[in-house]
Amino acid sequence: MYDKFGEMSSYTEINELAENLMNEGDIESLREMAKENGIPEDFVDLYLEGDIPELCDALTAAVGKLEVEAADLKLTGLMQDWVEYIKGLCMENEMIAHQVRKKGKSLKGCMAVLLKYSFENRVTVDKKIVQEAKIKASRVDFGIPGMAEAKKMIKDYYLGGTK
Repeated sequence: MYDKFGEMSSYTEINELAENLMNEGDIESLREMAKENGIPEDFVDLYLEGDIPELCDALTAAVGKLEVEAADLKLTGLMQDWVEYIKGLCMENEMIAHQVRKKGKSLKGCMAVLLKYSFENRVTVDKKIVQEAKIKASRVDFGIPGMAEAKKMIKDYYLGGTK
């Protein structure tokens, strides 16, 4: 995932490397680094043309990391929704965007927190619902946090319990 340039802990690190690569004239590596970090190609073009002063900001770096990690994890369904919750929280709170980018914090770790909660809080689905769904099982258990609870767990994971 971060094979060539390694995981960067902040948008500042990304911007410093981008500036160094640009000053060295290594545009190919600059493009590779941006791609590895989920920075859109059009941002690279704008940066190279001098239309933006830095390659990315905290939000762009956080969303880029989330998109790279989500693709690596091959998330589907509700887990994709959880990624969108995280992106929304990054837009609402710049500190969350900073924390998403930090080394040691990962989408895999956050998904694990949500999955563990789902597993530990599953309940037995009423037999009438199971029959209506035409599921042939003696018992069906199901547990998923609601949006508010999921967002709280996401904040706790990335902010370490702080607000």
